[in-house]
Amino acid sequence: MALFVIATGREGFTAAGNFAANGFGEASPGGYGLGAAFLAEALLTAVFLYIILGATDGRAPVGFAPIAIGLGLTLIHLISIPITNTSVNPARSTAVAFFNGGDAPAQLWLFWLAPIIGAAIAGATYALITGERRAGVDIEGETAA
Repeated sequence: MALFVIATGREGFTAAGNFAANGFGEASPGGYGLGAAFLAEALLTAVFLYIILGATDGRAPVGFAPIAIGLGLTLIHLISIPITNTSVNPARSTAVAFFNGGDAPAQLWLFWLAPIIGAAIAGATYALITGERRAGVDIEGETAA
């Protein structure tokens, strides 16, 4: 909302197309279709969660998580801005969709579904990949002592 108020302070400003809303097809910055947008969002969200989980892993050096997470998110944005304007976070997508208008509100479902699926994949496979035990549950799913 604050960004909208600031932006409308410029004469002739229009929200449509100026809030980096996520999209596919005609709404994609690079014209990428639904399949490519879905795969990019799910895969990059999973990668982002792997970065977060790895940086906060009990075996990771203490104090470096913010650097790894921030640089990882920067790289993810550099990769996916041309594809979908980068979501990997449903709140980020929702925040601008209704201000932007156009196809953004109708395409919002993808920018909720793909990150949820990507996050679920990362969450379900992290322990299998790394062997890290978390929150009292071991790799086999049994309650750890």
